[in-house]
Amino acid sequence: MKEIFSTPLSISIAVGVLIFIAVFMNATRFLDWLRWQSIGTRDYIVDKLGMMFIEVTPNQVLGGMIATSMVPGFLVFLIILPQIVPALIFGFIISGIMWMVPKIVVNQMFERRVTLFNVQMIDGLGLMANGMKSGLSIVQAMGMVKQEMPNPLSQEFDYVLKQNQLGVSVEEAFQNLAKRIPSEDVNMFVTSVVILKETGGNLAETFETIVITIRERIKVEQKISAMVAQNVAQGTIVFLMPFGMTAMFYFSDPDFLKPMFSSGLGWVMVGVAFGLQMVGGFMIYKIVQIKV
Repeated sequence: MKEIFSTPLSISIAVGVLIFIAVFMNATRFLDWLRWQSIGTRDYIVDKLGMMFIEVTPNQVLGGMIATSMVPGFLVFLIILPQIVPALIFGFIISGIMWMVPKIVVNQMFERRVTLFNVQMIDGLGLMANGMKSGLSIVQAMGMVKQEMPNPLSQEFDYVLKQNQLGVSVEEAFQNLAKRIPSEDVNMFVTSVVILKETGGNLAETFETIVITIRERIKVEQKISAMVAQNVAQGTIVFLMPFGMTAMFYFSDPDFLKPMFSSGLGWVMVGVAFGLQMVGGFMIYKIVQIKV
């Protein structure tokens, strides 16, 4: 009897029962969390892609999330077999981690778009200022920017113009732009346009001032990015080093690592090490992120 309850399978069953009891006692919270991680994440990705003018259906996004999650998890499961319990545990862990990858990728795409938009605003607002000095209205100046500048600035200004043609006021169309591009520079530009349209003022000079402010902000951001790039590289190397050493020992001396992958205690040590590595990687990521 003692040997039965000391097997990894029995330990896994006991842990599974405890997890089931904890989930059952917090069923409402768990269902809300599960709904957000599935339907909520799907809708979030659809909305973000829509803000980038990438049209996808919710079913396409959900299918991509399932494929991104299940394929790596199934491959890990096959690699660890015939150790069925560790294969199931690590397969589920990898599937859970990979389930979050599409949201992370979409967020990075959106951040790059916002950054590129801010950079293009320097030339775009300068072009608008010159056009308005020559007698163009703000709508005509935006049309000139739409024709001369690349995406995403051209894309966003074209959408603002189309909204204005459908009867939306210029102020409201710009406020919608600020919602699609969450940036301090865009908020400063939109606020200036809204205030000056109501109170009157020289928009061309205001745009030139905004251009100078954005240019100086970008210089500071680039300096900070250069300073933290080395720390990011060092953190990445530290995070990947245990995996690299494990692979090196696995191919050079398999017998050295065999106890870790052939016994229950070994798999527990692997699980603990993997969990600590994920925690360490997350902490490194948070440390090297500097918001300006």
